Amino acid sequence: MKRSFLKGGGTKRSLLALALIALGLGGIAFAGQEPPPATTTAMPPTMPMEKGTPLIVKVGVAFVDLESFDENAGTFKGTVDVRLRWEVPSLRRPDEEQTDPPKVYRGDDAKAQLATIWVPAIEIANEKGDPTYTNLGLRIFPSGDVEMIKRITGEFATPYEVTRFPFDRQKLQIEAAIRGQTSDQVVLQYDQDDLDFSQADPDASLNGWSIKTVALTSQPLKGWYGAMHTRAVASLTVAREPGSVLASIFIPLFASLLIPLLAIWLNHMEDGKFGIETFELVNLIIGGLFAVIALNFTVNQAYEVLSTGDNPVNRLFALNYVTLGLSLLINVVFYRFDVVEKLFGRWVQEQAYLYLTWAIPVLVLTMASAIVLVAMA
Repeated sequence: MKRSFLKGGGTKRSLLALALIALGLGGIAFAGQEPPPATTTAMPPTMPMEKGTPLIVKVGVAFVDLESFDENAGTFKGTVDVRLRWEVPSLRRPDEEQTDPPKVYRGDDAKAQLATIWVPAIEIANEKGDPTYTNLGLRIFPSGDVEMIKRITGEFATPYEVTRFPFDRQKLQIEAAIRGQTSDQVVLQYDQDDLDFSQADPDASLNGWSIKTVALTSQPLKGWYGAMHTRAVASLTVAREPGSVLASIFIPLFASLLIPLLAIWLNHMEDGKFGIETFELVNLIIGGLFAVIALNFTVNQAYEVLSTGDNPVNRLFALNYVTLGLSLLINVVFYRFDVVEKLFGRWVQEQAYLYLTWAIPVLVLTMASAIVLVAMA
């Protein structure tokens, strides 16, 4: 009996040892695994509603640098600072801290702080492509006011108007808009402090243009189902320096106007007959026509936007073509076929020719001067 008991106890001890080894291996296996993370979703910061809606966001835009202005494409490249200001009452500090300086954050620190509070989902509506540089600055005042400045370097679309070319002024625009919420919820506004902020840097320059002032306007955007979205437009006025354009375009245009006039002036009457043959003057007119066509082609290549619409250059080109046609008509009617003489007599033709020699130049040059003066006004 004693022998069989010892034999049975060895079997139990073996099974117990195997169970302990298995538990040990299992523990090692579990020790190599990390417990699954808790599935929690961070809620986005909510819009401060303590003062009701719409929430007022103050906006200002400063033009830091201007790189270029593409008139044909209607775009400009530069760097701007877009400043937003709004109030978050929950960030208000105790009364004894109201005179403390604001907390200032830049770059990644600003991003980290902005992730903890509600931020207006603003976008630059007229930005072309991705910006080449962005940076953030943030100030949180003891009163709970938040000021965020976003610096953007990129290309921006802007309207372009040439009705007063080359005495025109253009508006380089930055359009700040909030499309994710209607203007009943969030509205962009500006006050005197934002107008003071919205200036061009004193060192900013643009080749061929002089820098003027910045204006802020509210231009709401239409949304779905009759809803409206808020938008503020900052416009930097730049005035063209017309010297180079006058020399390269307007002087040739006025010079080409003299060609058809010369075709009228050069002729003379001797005993009631014209002294110069018609074909010689027609050759002069044809040469003038080709000169105007070549100038027109060159101008349209350099300033594509001038080829369409009403502007002083197109008006002067039209006046050139009309004057060439009128000169050709006078040559044919008076010099070639003596139509006036055949209808009314030689004396009438002579008086009519003398009248046209001064009336047409006065009329043409007056119209050309008026076109330029209207553009300058």
